[in-house]
Amino acid sequence: MTFNKADDAHGFNGKVFTAITFIELIIVGIYAFKIEWYKYLLPFWYIENEILSIIGWGFLIISLIVVWIAQSHMANSWRIGIDEKNKTKLVTKGLFSISRNPIFLGIMIANMGLFLVIPNAFTLLIISLSTISINTQIRLEEEFLKREFGKDYFEYAKKVRRWI
Repeated sequence: MTFNKADDAHGFNGKVFTAITFIELIIVGIYAFKIEWYKYLLPFWYIENEILSIIGWGFLIISLIVVWIAQSHMANSWRIGIDEKNKTKLVTKGLFSISRNPIFLGIMIANMGLFLVIPNAFTLLIISLSTISINTQIRLEEEFLKREFGKDYFEYAKKVRRWI
């Protein structure tokens, strides 16, 4: 893990990612093991239905596949956060030829899927926090990639969109 402990944007964003993950684990744990506590998550009962739940599970499965494929395309270049110490190569093939951020795209698809499976105020909060945090992280990483790869990254960014 390469999130730093400094009081800067990168360190703060790492703390936000950690909080989001913790909230997700609590929500899934309550839903799976303490369903009687689910009412405290402020469920959106009016959108709880089988069709949306099936769509949500589909999103969750698709997100796993997208993240797995994207991480395999990155191979030894894969990092969590910004790693200024270890040099890697710019990955532009596979899913990275469609999106500059397929792993983050997969995470956002997973968050939407979780909301559709377990629609409540906290899964909606996860989508909101993740959207802000991931977009912040993308911009931090883009600045690093511009410094690290220069012209190669600028050319890549011209050809491939940030999301899809």
